[in-house]
Amino acid sequence: MSDINNVTGSNYTSEPTQVIGDSLATGALRRKYNFGDKVSELALAQDPFFRFVSKVAKRPTDDPQFKFTEQRSSYTKRYGYIADLSTSAAAVPSGAPAATTYTAVADNIYTFAMFVDFNSNGNLGNIYGQNNSYYEGIAGTQPQHFLPGQIIKVPHASSAANSNSGTISGYTLWKVLSVDLSSSSTKAIVKAQCVKASGGAVFATDATGTTAELDAAGAALATEALEPFKSYVVGTAFAAGSGYPETWADQPYSVSTGQTQIFKTSAVMNNTDRATVLKYQANEWARIWKEKLIEHKWDIEQAMLFGQLNSTHNTTQGAVDFITQYGNTFSLTIATKTQDEFLDDLSAMLDPRYNNSASTVFFCSTAVYNWLHKLSGYFQNNIEISPNFKAEMSLMGKKKVFGIDISTISTVYGDMNVARNVHLDGTNVKMLGINMKHCAYRPLVGNGLNRDTSVYVGVQTLENSGVDRRVDQILTEAGMEFSCPETHSIWS
Repeated sequence: MSDINNVTGSNYTSEPTQVIGDSLATGALRRKYNFGDKVSELALAQDPFFRFVSKVAKRPTDDPQFKFTEQRSSYTKRYGYIADLSTSAAAVPSGAPAATTYTAVADNIYTFAMFVDFNSNGNLGNIYGQNNSYYEGIAGTQPQHFLPGQIIKVPHASSAANSNSGTISGYTLWKVLSVDLSSSSTKAIVKAQCVKASGGAVFATDATGTTAELDAAGAALATEALEPFKSYVVGTAFAAGSGYPETWADQPYSVSTGQTQIFKTSAVMNNTDRATVLKYQANEWARIWKEKLIEHKWDIEQAMLFGQLNSTHNTTQGAVDFITQYGNTFSLTIATKTQDEFLDDLSAMLDPRYNNSASTVFFCSTAVYNWLHKLSGYFQNNIEISPNFKAEMSLMGKKKVFGIDISTISTVYGDMNVARNVHLDGTNVKMLGINMKHCAYRPLVGNGLNRDTSVYVGVQTLENSGVDRRVDQILTEAGMEFSCPETHSIWS
């Protein structure tokens, strides 16, 4: 790719001369200007996502193909699902206990075969609404966190039907005696002694019903839907002077790759037209130049939303493409979606065990933007009983953030910061919930060269006519980085 617009007759005569076709000759390279953030100052409301990332999430890169690391903590993931158990403490238990009633009494010793619904290498979990990647028997789903001396809480139900549906009636407590990670590559065999008895109950397992999602690939459930089936670590119990216990080390890191994309917009005008004073807007070049700057920014916004990471065509990752593949996905049909259903979606997205950030901005199409305002304002305007009686969703007011109009809607899960984005109009995407802490705008900067919206200026002379022609090129090379998929959501 050439970044050169050469100039005939300039003082920069050390540059080589190019001849284009038979009649157009160019001379030396003229000055190069860096616009930096100036492009994002134009027509703010048209491109809110680009405005946000260029202001609060800009992290320059010195390599057009960059890597970044994601970290997911493990302290909320110390649970397991029972695949099999043995009341006789068999070395390798067999048979899921979904249909059998057990009377676990104090000091009984059982063995449990446990698995998890995430990859222990990187703590990569299933994402709501996406295909289920981690379930029983899949590599990486062997729990690493069970240790001798721990107390684990195992839920139970009053019947097989209630166990399968996740209707839990109580729990038992078990002290871990030993853990075997060698007998199975995808399960941990936990030998445990009963501390809190059940009095006759069915253990909640993954055999059928709701937890069938754990047995085969399918649409992943929200973590709260699977909560009744999880057996958590609930502390440890050691005798005085018992010495140093066993330990474990998690691996919370995963690595992803991004890429920059080259954006070019050019403008051309001969000097005769530049020197002509016109009616309405006297300087035609100034008008065209401003339009080209906005056009350039418009193209970047479109790419940052809808682009796809592709090394063959040198394109970057877009928010819609990333979240569609890796983030939470919800449905939203304005005619039928209720406030209660929408709050359920927010509950799945904002589960504090993996997403407790208040940095999410909700970018909406025009129709959904109007719908949210109608939904949040309907109760207050039409059904308010008293000033002290508040709705679950209420419009708190508007504010400007970096020049963008933001509506703040109060919900039981915190405030939603909502921005209208006309680029989503006419698409299948109704709303994007993007955690601004986990996305970044990455312009290419290195070796003294900044390609975060640079402007290349040149004048070319048509040899036969002697007419000078102004040629300007706006060039940006930047990419997008998205991490922690579970913190981003899409409604379509």
